[in-house]
Amino acid sequence: MKPTADTAIFHDGEHELQLRAGSRKHLAAMESQLIRNYMPEQHRAFFAQLPFVIAGSVDRGGQPWASLLCNPPGFITSPDPRHLAIAALPMAADPLLQTLACGAGIALLGIEQHTRRRNRLNGVVAQLNPGGFEVEAKQSFGNCPKYIQARTAEYWERGAVLSSDGTTALTQATRRIIESADTFFIASAHPDANKSRIASNGIDVSHRGGKPGFVKIDREDALLIPDFSGNRFFNTLGNLILNPRAGLLFVDFETGDLLYIATTTEIIFDGPELNAFVGAERLLRLRVNYVRHVTAAAPLRWQGAVQTSPFLEQTGNWGELDSSA
Repeated sequence: MKPTADTAIFHDGEHELQLRAGSRKHLAAMESQLIRNYMPEQHRAFFAQLPFVIAGSVDRGGQPWASLLCNPPGFITSPDPRHLAIAALPMAADPLLQTLACGAGIALLGIEQHTRRRNRLNGVVAQLNPGGFEVEAKQSFGNCPKYIQARTAEYWERGAVLSSDGTTALTQATRRIIESADTFFIASAHPDANKSRIASNGIDVSHRGGKPGFVKIDREDALLIPDFSGNRFFNTLGNLILNPRAGLLFVDFETGDLLYIATTTEIIFDGPELNAFVGAERLLRLRVNYVRHVTAAAPLRWQGAVQTSPFLEQTGNWGELDSSA
């Protein structure tokens, strides 16, 4: 039977990664229980208590972008199980300013860092209004708490953005943010995103976490990142194996700086670097094509000490590998 918007849970790229990892048979038996086209009540209530949400979108040139939307808790509401209403608009210099349109694909990641809860909603923009927009759900599912660093975020208006600049190369300031990061967000898209009605062939945005420094900048200024064991849906990597373009968002949790990075991705399935990095099942090598650095932009502040995910205790780090080389 030909897939329809209601029946296609995973696409060919996701199937390929699931087969490589040995999870395809297990997932096939329970797909409809894992990914729904509506939100259960606990997901609807969860989004409503957040001060920010991560969005994924694709521009006219086919480049995915990851974005940040913020407002005091309660700015996200759910009028019914198939829709989320977002009472926020993209910030200055955010790529979502150019990609947000009725009928456009969009992905949302709700993440509550201090409880390590996260839920995802992939769908389309159903409506625009002067203060925000509404999303119709195509795929709704939860994620496990793995690799999330526990930190408490609260809404805090910072005022005017200090500066914004774009470049095709990393700078000293952007390198510092990347190399000290323990968290970033990655947007990816099926090649037919914004064209296909099939639910699985859309946009996705997800979280990546590791020990500080888990993102390595190599000699060619590409980013090398370990990929740890997850839910084995492979929503991100399934997109990337079909369409290698990805959009990264790094948040400096001290200054509020944001880095929007357009990349081209290579998935590394074997080799000495992968074998040497404890806990990594694959490596991602992301060639940087464009970087936009916006200073003091995030209207949030993070309180209290950071608690590293216990799932990271047995993973390696690039510093140890470099020192032993």
